Amino acid sequence: MLLRRTSLLSFVWVLVLVAAQGAGAQQQQRNTRVPAAGGAPDISYTVSMPEPHTHLLQVEMRVRGAAASNLPAQVDLVMPVWTPGSYLVREYGRHVQDFAATEAGGGNRPLTWRKTNKNTWRVETGGAARELRATYSVYSNELTVRTNELHDRHAFWNNAALLMYVDSQLASPSTVRVIPFGDWKVATGLPAVSGQRNTFRAENFDVLYDSPFLASDFKTISFEVRNVPHRIVIDGEGNYDPERMRREVQKIVETSAEMMGDLPYRDYTFILMLHPSAGGGLEHLNSTALIMRRFAFRPEAAWDDFLSLVAHEYYHLWNVKRIRPDALGPFDYTGENYTRLLWVAEGITSYYENILSRRAGVIGDKEYLTTIAGAIRGLQNTPGRLEQSIEEASFDAWIKYYRPDENSLNSAVSYYDKGAIVGLLLDLEIRRRSAGAKSLDDVMRYLYNEYAKKNRNYTPEDFQRAAEQAAGASLDDFFRRFVRGREELDYNTAFAGVGLRLETVAASASDASKPAAPKAYFGANLRQDGDRLVVSSVPSGTPAYNQGITYGDQIVALDGQRVTLATFNARLEERKPGDDVRLSIFRLDELRTVTIKLGGRAEENYRLVPVAPQTPEQKRLYEGWLYTIGQRSGAGA
Repeated sequence: MLLRRTSLLSFVWVLVLVAAQGAGAQQQQRNTRVPAAGGAPDISYTVSMPEPHTHLLQVEMRVRGAAASNLPAQVDLVMPVWTPGSYLVREYGRHVQDFAATEAGGGNRPLTWRKTNKNTWRVETGGAARELRATYSVYSNELTVRTNELHDRHAFWNNAALLMYVDSQLASPSTVRVIPFGDWKVATGLPAVSGQRNTFRAENFDVLYDSPFLASDFKTISFEVRNVPHRIVIDGEGNYDPERMRREVQKIVETSAEMMGDLPYRDYTFILMLHPSAGGGLEHLNSTALIMRRFAFRPEAAWDDFLSLVAHEYYHLWNVKRIRPDALGPFDYTGENYTRLLWVAEGITSYYENILSRRAGVIGDKEYLTTIAGAIRGLQNTPGRLEQSIEEASFDAWIKYYRPDENSLNSAVSYYDKGAIVGLLLDLEIRRRSAGAKSLDDVMRYLYNEYAKKNRNYTPEDFQRAAEQAAGASLDDFFRRFVRGREELDYNTAFAGVGLRLETVAASASDASKPAAPKAYFGANLRQDGDRLVVSSVPSGTPAYNQGITYGDQIVALDGQRVTLATFNARLEERKPGDDVRLSIFRLDELRTVTIKLGGRAEENYRLVPVAPQTPEQKRLYEGWLYTIGQRSGAGA
């Protein structure tokens, strides 16, 4: 049970977790909070946007006492500080302005209020009011999937970043009425209230805060899977192919449903916003918010990236929204919710984003294996992989992942990136140990049936036991070394089971079979900032790191000659490993001269290639890994 702060002067409104909640095909499964005896207040919101150019969303919140009783003498209204799925305290209360409170009904008597902390507004009712009306504005001028934006083209918001709740009343139902600007339409995953235009109902605040809204002149693409309606609402113009989008997103949904066994919702909404430069996605119970660059659907590799984003956020409807790690739901919206399982929640979802696309037939073997090899290359070029385990990365997400700095690549690892690769290796390990009878798919289905459908959260120990049950053997060595530990991953032992081998090859050699020749290597990452060549980061262990180059250094000249990023790289091409170069740099506006002895490093790419010869067992495991049943004829690496 997750205990929450309760005001002594509030109603005796107690949160109780439901011990079990059924979830089957065509049923909504929700994170359930049930109020104790005494009843819940009636809470409703009206969200309007009369002047989009101000970027101010206007909120009216009404709270009526339960069973026609008076409200308590003090009512605390609380703004969340974060939104589930994005593990950073974002302080949404900083955007609130123009707060006011009155007694609703006769006379609209103004009520005294004061802030008691950064995100709580305490309203004094005197115990004589049956209904409280609070109004406020929220400045909304940041388009991400976890914030709000309002301008003359659209309104998008997350309810956690917009709507306050009554302290201790997260179990209460609520309604939201939207008054859109002009003739805008409204899209959300919340069910509509019959007979009330643009009005929607949430059974509790975990559901309310899990349901973003879009208001605009959006387009809609619809399809059905297993008789369940799905829609893609598209805000903005771009170079996408609508028919291909409908067809291939539907394939991803069908493939995911085949893997997990059902669709645990009544309908599903993909909110897709097209923007000149932004991007991202955030998962929800029966919807997702996606942002894509409007002309980023071509060439083919860019389209594949879009499908990966769709598959990632869609698969989250099982993994994290229903298959919930220990601390993730029901939520505490006033502070951090710590877990060591984000590598499962996000990393394993990242693994499935690409393999589901492969199994759906929207990408081929070559594209999939190339993506995996590129991900491994990125991880191996991150020194922090040896400094932080993926369990530690999960726990520290609140202070590290969303707040990267120039040293992050040396001190930390992404639970997305490494988690995806560890998930892949775990899948192959289970397949090898069970002779192909079981896989990571079975682990996820087990967690879904035994934890999600029974409304239980799972722990790190539960996850390991589920994996060992599928493998039919202890996996403690795997988890000790690669999950809780920081050892280098053993790629080729895992890939050998499916007849593959990871190789490093020359990045630019005409004959890729020949080893790459070492080239002069400096090691710092540089960026051109106007007419300044600046050090943006310095990976540990490189010549630049070992010889004193640091973040923020401005490189003015190499061997007395002025350089830009292009000319600096061109000059290095002329040098050999072991050569000395003299750099003129500004550090804190002080001109310095530093001599660097260049190292040597081969420019290498990674690739996955079939071993020769492949055994029938390797071919069988390969097919079971990458193909759905209908695709398994003639498969091979």
